[in-house]
Amino acid sequence: MLSVLIETRNDEEALARTLATLVGGAVEGVVRDVVVLDRCSTDATRRVADHTGCTLVTGELSAAIAQAKGDWLLVLEPGARLVDGWGDEAAAHAARFTMPARFSRARAGRTPFLARAFKRYSALAQGLLISKRQASSLAKKADTAEALARGLAMRALPAEIWPAERR
Repeated sequence: MLSVLIETRNDEEALARTLATLVGGAVEGVVRDVVVLDRCSTDATRRVADHTGCTLVTGELSAAIAQAKGDWLLVLEPGARLVDGWGDEAAAHAARFTMPARFSRARAGRTPFLARAFKRYSALAQGLLISKRQASSLAKKADTAEALARGLAMRALPAEIWPAERR
């Protein structure tokens, strides 16, 4: 149904945490494959991707999108953790809508309002669920996964995500 795309660079531990939250979606048949776009990692990131059965791609974002087998892409940052039940919401969105979507921040991990208002978040902090066709089109002008998500109007899904810790 959907492919997961994770762009990495020296993110072995964070990648493993994110992949662990995808197991439920793979068992339910929501996740078809995982594509890891590696940006010249020097740690064990490639080994983690290989041992977990991910497709490893180096090079351009458009090449990683082309490797994805699903009609929809779930783009995540390494270290982001999806909360149980995310697969049903993602599948329902893909079946009913054509516009991109993002997850809601996990309630337990939310910071106070003023802290959130002044903190700068990544465009992928809440993930990105986007059709492969639209992602392919946008990748012509975007060189990173974050650039792909920047500026998009997105629907908020009720499923929750713990955003990756920023380094």
